[in-house]
Amino acid sequence: MAYWLLKSEPFVYSYDDLIKEKQTCWSGVRNYSARIYLKEMKKGDEVFFYHSNEGMEIVGIAKIAKEAYPDPTIDDDRWVAVDIKPVKKFKTPVSLITIKNDKRLAEMALVRISRLSCQPVTDKEWKIILELAGEK
Repeated sequence: MAYWLLKSEPFVYSYDDLIKEKQTCWSGVRNYSARIYLKEMKKGDEVFFYHSNEGMEIVGIAKIAKEAYPDPTIDDDRWVAVDIKPVKKFKTPVSLITIKNDKRLAEMALVRISRLSCQPVTDKEWKIILELAGEK
């Protein structure tokens, strides 16, 4: 199993929206690097759900429910989407400031290439984030 991080602006689509809908199509990604990551995602992989711009924190965990398929928001088969479903909302979200201040996470993609909306998370980073969220 691999780990990932997906970003969404909460006023566009929040983790609470995902909880209400129980599953959603993660579409509209138009970055080549992010597209590669979407194609690598496998059913059952776990995902940190990050609220960007507003909040700027990891707020919970989701899971890949359906692997990459043509993005229904564009008529171009080169772009893909995945389906995700909620797993757990954090009682203590992990802020970007907390992540940046933790030297163990200095190499995390969220710190190094912060604009990327879809990115991998290492096993070590996953465990550290869970610890910071009080989920360990």
